[in-house]
Amino acid sequence: MARSHRIIGRSGKVGSYSYQVHGVGCLFISDNGTEIDVDFTVDGREVFDFWRLRRYGRSLPDPHDPTEQDLRFAVESLKPLLIEVRPGWFSTASA
Repeated sequence: MARSHRIIGRSGKVGSYSYQVHGVGCLFISDNGTEIDVDFTVDGREVFDFWRLRRYGRSLPDPHDPTEQDLRFAVESLKPLLIEVRPGWFSTASA
């Protein structure tokens, strides 16, 4: 939303993170190389999928490469904090 209203540029830096807007999302990369990639729904909710979680894990200073089964188990164990907004895509539950 901020991008569509031209509040932010397509790329920049916020604190120790650089960011790059892409399609319907944004990739954040910390100074140590950790990557956080999220997409946004029409109503502005941040969403992620297993591919993005694996990408995050692989980018950690001590990389971790979980299987899809491991990720499914982790997401299931975090209910009701996380919700599946569409098949394979997750977000934080609304307060």
